[in-house]
Amino acid sequence: MTTVTSPLAGRTIGLTAVPDPVFSGAMVGPGTAIDPVREASAAVAPIDGVVVSLHPHAFVVVDEEGHGVLTHLGIDTVQLNGEGFELLVNKGDTVQRGQSVVRWDPAAVEAAGKSPICPIVALEATAESLSDVSVDADVKAGDALFGWH
Repeated sequence: MTTVTSPLAGRTIGLTAVPDPVFSGAMVGPGTAIDPVREASAAVAPIDGVVVSLHPHAFVVVDEEGHGVLTHLGIDTVQLNGEGFELLVNKGDTVQRGQSVVRWDPAAVEAAGKSPICPIVALEATAESLSDVSVDADVKAGDALFGWH
């Protein structure tokens, strides 16, 4: 089993609360979402693995079991063209759980008119393969979000 931990501090709200139908409908995959604390911080790797996709607003880490976890920093933040985001690793890097990946500021995202809500998604997973999904809980970076069997 892979334990997926929070890349951010905030409150888990579940995917259905995400203001984007692609995420709220779990079309990308199952998981949860975090309403982050409004302070500049680094989003950290939710699992040990390799960074297979890296954008200012989103990244995917795949572990040795082939489980890929998407961390999406805010909604429609691709439209910010990287403004306010700083990449701290490179695509192809091996990262450890808790290692800083992208520095960003949820308050600045909100000020730019975008939602700072962060979906954390198990790619190519079924809802049944996840357990103990965190919804409606305060979390800090590194706290368990869900198990992936």
